Amino acid sequence: MEKKWFTLEEANALLPRIREEIDQLQSIKREFEKRYLRLKQLKEHAGKHRPEEADPFFTLESELEFMQIEARTLVQSIHMKGAQLKDLDMGLVDFPSLRNGEEVLLCWRLGEESITHWHGLSEGYIGRKLID
Repeated sequence: MEKKWFTLEEANALLPRIREEIDQLQSIKREFEKRYLRLKQLKEHAGKHRPEEADPFFTLESELEFMQIEARTLVQSIHMKGAQLKDLDMGLVDFPSLRNGEEVLLCWRLGEESITHWHGLSEGYIGRKLID
């Protein structure tokens, strides 16, 4: 895939869809964690008692696998737009951009109305600077 550099306007225009995808990913992650814990408990219990079914875990394992596929698809969708998902829990997304001829990252975090920060490639979230 060819590298894309975003203008501030282009990156901000993508935010409604990116917000939606991040919300979906966070929801999938929460549900995955609940179901995974449930599966773990069922397996621990089954280890102490003989399960009545041939494979009592099949349905839950299938649901977890489907959730992983769904999450991967959403992450790929974000990346195919040219954006970079950096931290799902924070809802942190970077957009490659050029600033005075130098490659930088426009930095956005879920909850922010629009992109107001940028940082160098090696600085990360801690190195965020206000866009002037």
